[in-house]
Amino acid sequence: MAVKIRLQRHGRTKAPFYHIVVADARSPRDGRFIQKIGTYNPMTAPATIDLDRDAAFDWLNKGAQPTDTATAILRYKGVMYRRHLAEGVHKGALTQEAADAKYNAWIDQKEKTIIAAVNKTADAKAAFHKQVDGKPKTRPSDTAQ
Repeated sequence: MAVKIRLQRHGRTKAPFYHIVVADARSPRDGRFIQKIGTYNPMTAPATIDLDRDAAFDWLNKGAQPTDTATAILRYKGVMYRRHLAEGVHKGALTQEAADAKYNAWIDQKEKTIIAAVNKTADAKAAFHKQVDGKPKTRPSDTAQ
């Protein structure tokens, strides 16, 4: 049985929302799947991706083939880098501890970059609202403090 990691489309017309699923290659795009490993919302800026990295890594090790878009998402979230490091451990180029340290450092740096992009977008939106309305709109997270 050929297994693929692919996107399953949800949402309404012109407002897509995707589930990242592991499915049999023969099943239809929005049909039966084996496991849901995450979600992808391209309508936000930057795009919101929630992914179970461990499940995706396990499925890749079991031989699941990601589609092109799923590969890009896995690369963005660090799953492909983890697989690359695991291959180096298997060949004896590094130890498991060194590979884990490199992976965790990469994840920390990537999360900081994502948070900076989200804040930059929020600041740009606030500046636009201030320019149009004369006052910035508050974010829900700002009022909770």
